[in-house]
Amino acid sequence: MPFHRTWGSLALLALICLFAPNTALAQDELDSGDTAWILISTGLVLFMMIPGLAMFYAGLVRTRNVLSVFMHCFGITALITVIWTLCGYSLAFTANNPFIGDLSKAFLSDITGETLSGSIPELLFFVFQMTFAIITPGLFVGAFAERMKFSAIMWFSGLWCLLVYLPITHMVWGEGGYFSAMGVFDFAGGIVVHITAGTAALVAAILVGKRQGYPEQPMPPHNMTMNLIGTAMLWVGWFGFNGGSALAANGQAAMAVVVTQISPSVAALTWIAIEWFKNGKPSVLGFATGAIAGLAAITPASGWVGPIGAMAIGFVASVVAYWAATWLKQAIGYDDALDVVGVHGFGGLVGTLMVAFFASSTLGGTEEGLDMGAQFGTQAFAAAATAIYTAIVSFILLKIIDVVVGLRVSEEIEIGGLDLGEHGEVGYDL
Repeated sequence: MPFHRTWGSLALLALICLFAPNTALAQDELDSGDTAWILISTGLVLFMMIPGLAMFYAGLVRTRNVLSVFMHCFGITALITVIWTLCGYSLAFTANNPFIGDLSKAFLSDITGETLSGSIPELLFFVFQMTFAIITPGLFVGAFAERMKFSAIMWFSGLWCLLVYLPITHMVWGEGGYFSAMGVFDFAGGIVVHITAGTAALVAAILVGKRQGYPEQPMPPHNMTMNLIGTAMLWVGWFGFNGGSALAANGQAAMAVVVTQISPSVAALTWIAIEWFKNGKPSVLGFATGAIAGLAAITPASGWVGPIGAMAIGFVASVVAYWAATWLKQAIGYDDALDVVGVHGFGGLVGTLMVAFFASSTLGGTEEGLDMGAQFGTQAFAAAATAIYTAIVSFILLKIIDVVVGLRVSEEIEIGGLDLGEHGEVGYDL
């Protein structure tokens, strides 16, 4: 080989060796597989809210209120989207102090398509987390269905997002968050989503008051077919809710999806077994309710537990949720119209506490050498502190809103139906 060609080849090889590591690193920073999975998961979680949760709840109310429930879910979706864009994302996921972020990313400031959050675009992380912020207030509207003003629901949802959801999200998932620094386990929102929503639901159900005729007058679901379709949508969408929370297409996401299938299956079978024993018949509503309780319970644990933990959590969550939705509700006397407190509040609490044990590798989890007692203390403290804070802020907000716009529709509108009285339309033209 001629001398100049030899040196030319060596020079080219040197340049490749010099720049190849940096080039490979730049390519590895954005992972197309992770990005594709979170894109899909984002769609799945939004699908849980509209139309999933909307159909699940709408099927449970009476015919004259079906459209109002859809309106609640769709209205909240739009409202929280705007709040999240204006300031919500920035307050939740920027580092400022242990309790809340700052406004450095308000209006998506300095975030472009090239800005990364881990191995995915930050814009994708922004919209994925937005779907969690959307569905959380969507959950608690079921507690006061059929009697609360649409204006009051919108005011409460918006202010509650700002004053409850954003601080709790920052404390649990944000950089330097208070609970995060303690080492709390909340993979996909047992504390952030279910305990906050369940607590707000309890406070609101008590303050708004019981539906006219409750509990003397029977108020069965008007369309169980719609409810079961909504259940299926929630169940499938939950794969994105939990699996997507790994923020990567990896083994942790795969296990999260596996346990997300196991837990609701065990919970649904447990619920209908209880009904079968007590009432002689397993109900479709019982199966659907048990499944959602199992999904809520596995949410905080899904990234750390294995199949054994998923089965245990699903079983316990179903028993506890059944007790809360039947005996406890009757004993205290509150009208939680669609059992948000029992299913989501207590279901999320069960998973939040039990992950302290089943995350341990000795019980099939992922954590080697986990101090289960210390972790249980951390989980219990975070859950209790969140519930207390949420209850206090929710109570204050509802009292203020009651003075300003009123919480409850008139007796005439409630009897005639919120569809016609609040929106001037009806869900069915019978």
